[in-house]
Amino acid sequence: MSKKSLAEIAKEMAGIDIAILSTHTENGEIANRPMSNNGDVAYDGTSYYFTYEKTRTVSDIQRNPNVALGFSSEAGLFAEGIYVAVEGTAELIRDKAVFHQHWTSDLDKWFENGVDTPGIVLIKVKANRATYWKGREEGEVGL
Repeated sequence: MSKKSLAEIAKEMAGIDIAILSTHTENGEIANRPMSNNGDVAYDGTSYYFTYEKTRTVSDIQRNPNVALGFSSEAGLFAEGIYVAVEGTAELIRDKAVFHQHWTSDLDKWFENGVDTPGIVLIKVKANRATYWKGREEGEVGL
């Protein structure tokens, strides 16, 4: 088993925009949905995702903040893609000052009033562990 650093994994994740966020439902099942990094991809073990307050994602996190993230880069003709699975703890942020720190213009198509969109919430996921696979190489990074 190889050992990459978080910085090495982050460098390979830089082009990945979409993550699959997994939460625990009220029935104990796992719910998955795609979430955009919004260009906020300088990965340091913490991820941020905007959503609406009244989503199942938010109610799932309020009930159980233990979540998982899945990332996958495209493999090319001469390059292997990387797959990263993250286990972490989610926090719900409702502070507009923090919204501004993570806002990009691409979000305007989803939230028409920007950070002033009613019912907007920011999900912060702090990783506890990350596992990666790249070709035959695999490893784990404790965070």
